[in-house]
Amino acid sequence: MNNIVIVDDHLLIAKAIGSVIEQFENYTVLYESANGKELIEKFKVKKNIPDIVLLDISMPIMDGYETANWLKQHHPEVKVIVLTMQGDDASLVKMIKAGAVSYLNKNVHPSELQKALNAVSEKGLYYPDWATSRILHAMASNENGSEVKLSEREIEFLKYSCSEMTYSEMGEKMFCSGRTIESYRDSLFEKLHVKTRTALALYAVKIGLHKL
Repeated sequence: MNNIVIVDDHLLIAKAIGSVIEQFENYTVLYESANGKELIEKFKVKKNIPDIVLLDISMPIMDGYETANWLKQHHPEVKVIVLTMQGDDASLVKMIKAGAVSYLNKNVHPSELQKALNAVSEKGLYYPDWATSRILHAMASNENGSEVKLSEREIEFLKYSCSEMTYSEMGEKMFCSGRTIESYRDSLFEKLHVKTRTALALYAVKIGLHKL
């Protein structure tokens, strides 16, 4: 049985999500917390530490970013699934850097929520189709024995893709023009078979560049 905790400042939404999860086999909801600070207080009691935390981003007192980072530092064994209304690329990248293993929108169908829970429980990772298909495709060449060749500058660009820097700021950091930055980006798009910065950032996270 996998124990779940829901962290969301909207109690009715948290209760509704919990009711859905309770219908899934092998999952039970331990409790709900309104923000990260409440969660930290709960974690002081060992029996309150779950297998998975469903985490909203926008919350008062201690938001999802802070909470995910705290969990990553103090309880890395707890898997974090983001469940939010924020679907922008910046939020996705920021939460993945904070250790989230899945990112879902609150309007997700119950069947996909169950799919995400199962995948995270069994494999440790689940991303929505729009992101995961591109990343897995990019990784496929490595699995087939054909390694993706990246230059040192491309690797440096990938590392900065995990940050909140603009392309202009990356150019300043790498001491090159905006046109050169675009050439690195386009080269990586072609090599990794992806089309968005989010996909590049996810790939960088997967190969550990975000830790450098």
